[in-house]
Amino acid sequence: MAFPGVETLTELIRSLAESRGMDIEDLRTVKAGKKSQVVIALDSDTHPSLDELEEISNEISSLFDAKEEAGELNFGAGYTLEVTTPGVDLPLSAPRHFRRNRGRLIHIREQTFRVGALDAEEKTVALIEAGAKNPQVFTFPVSDLAGAVVEVEFNNPPVVESELAGLTFDEVAKVASTGEEDK
Repeated sequence: MAFPGVETLTELIRSLAESRGMDIEDLRTVKAGKKSQVVIALDSDTHPSLDELEEISNEISSLFDAKEEAGELNFGAGYTLEVTTPGVDLPLSAPRHFRRNRGRLIHIREQTFRVGALDAEEKTVALIEAGAKNPQVFTFPVSDLAGAVVEVEFNNPPVVESELAGLTFDEVAKVASTGEEDK
């Protein structure tokens, strides 16, 4: 039996992650000599704490060990399990990524924006022009923003950008369509 693939492991742990309100953002295996590594990145709307990651890591480890003992999985000489959260280098590709990064800076197509609200269907997101004295607001289909990445920001965001990012989608859409802030 070969070392389990990403799809097999993903399906195996999906219900564990979902039961804790988490999404599997990335799962990869690294074959390295005698012991291989399984790296799982989980996230949720509340961002998992270290304690929550430790708990689910223990559950996943127990599940993998039980499956291996039953002959349903084979990790060869063993494996090291790493459960973490996705870093800022995770490309934003799903509506939940934009929802979870509301108020943060993102870089897309040679431009930097601050993430605003999603519409009710989570198909369109408001983006606020970053760094401008009077920032413009744009709305884009989430599907058009594949490849956007979070920018690390060391300073507090400008107040006007934070205020715009805090508006509901309907409120910010008025700003985008009229060019005037109407709270």
